[in-house]
Amino acid sequence: MRTEEMLLNVGPQHPSTHGVFRLVLKIDGEIIREATPVIGYLHRGTEKLAEDLPYTQIIPYTDRMDYVNAMNNNHAVVLAVETLMGVEVPERAEYLRVIVTELNRVASHLVWFGTYLLDIGAMSPFLYAFRDREKIVELFNELCGARLTYNYMRVGGVKWDAPEGWLDQARELVGYLRGKLDEYHNLVSGNEIFLSRVKGIGRYDAATAIQYGLSGPSLRCTGVKRDLRKDQSYSLYDRFEFDVPVGTDGDCYTRFNLRMEEIVQSLAIVEQALEQIPNEGAVMAKVPRVLRPPEGEVYVAVENPRGELGVHLVSKGKDKPWRIHWKRPSFSNLQILPHLLQGENVANLIAILGAVDIVLGDVDA
Repeated sequence: MRTEEMLLNVGPQHPSTHGVFRLVLKIDGEIIREATPVIGYLHRGTEKLAEDLPYTQIIPYTDRMDYVNAMNNNHAVVLAVETLMGVEVPERAEYLRVIVTELNRVASHLVWFGTYLLDIGAMSPFLYAFRDREKIVELFNELCGARLTYNYMRVGGVKWDAPEGWLDQARELVGYLRGKLDEYHNLVSGNEIFLSRVKGIGRYDAATAIQYGLSGPSLRCTGVKRDLRKDQSYSLYDRFEFDVPVGTDGDCYTRFNLRMEEIVQSLAIVEQALEQIPNEGAVMAKVPRVLRPPEGEVYVAVENPRGELGVHLVSKGKDKPWRIHWKRPSFSNLQILPHLLQGENVANLIAILGAVDIVLGDVDA
């Protein structure tokens, strides 16, 4: 039979590409022969802009990188500056950081859960997920006055202490979210249409994951048990008991299960932090009004919902960084996509892309 290859553009419109992402496919009938990602449509030059800003003014820019997970972005950059300056963060502030970053991890996974199921044809899970994420967003709004780009953390602590009754609301929210997990699984996990779309699809092994520099659930789905909260413990994570979910099949279904299990573990961390947090205390260390870290460089990484979020900071002793570079997990994890799509059916494309869980602000920066 005579066949003819055809070029097909997927994106850069937003639906199902999770941002302004373009994928150029070379297809032979229904089979993908070659896939070329085209990124940069959202590139804003964040790193270059940050080199001309005082350290405190960099924090709002991090909100807009992985905009589904702003708290962890804030945490990474302030942690880098604190490490360089040797700043000791007050205990109450550290607990507040853990509570908000883990709740943001849950909110991020809920966005992924809802939009992933929407990508592959299910409407109801999207509504359930955003109903429950809204409760986290409302709590953050009460804490810092914002719903998406929080600008909550500061070098030396956090912007504000939790208002009266906020911690009690957080305790109630943990119980509420735990009760909803069974609802998600009843709705989705045993659905035979869902299983046929994701089980055995987009599979790779641990060697391939390491070769492509994957991290987060994209790495742990292959059996590699790496989580920076355990392996390179930062903040107060060594005080909490939690598991690192790991799978071995390396397919879309395994990545789905890992993210759902990570919600369980994050809620356990939040619950322990709420029990241990001091009733009172400072939420900001004594730091200079104008921050001038000593000359030197540092690399600090945190465990983002998508993987390793690193900050390489170089200081010349001025009030602005000489060089700052982010290692962005969405950018790293996206690299395996051409490998996964080669030889796949076009119908599986969106299921595979969605399971990588990219945020385009985190890809392009």
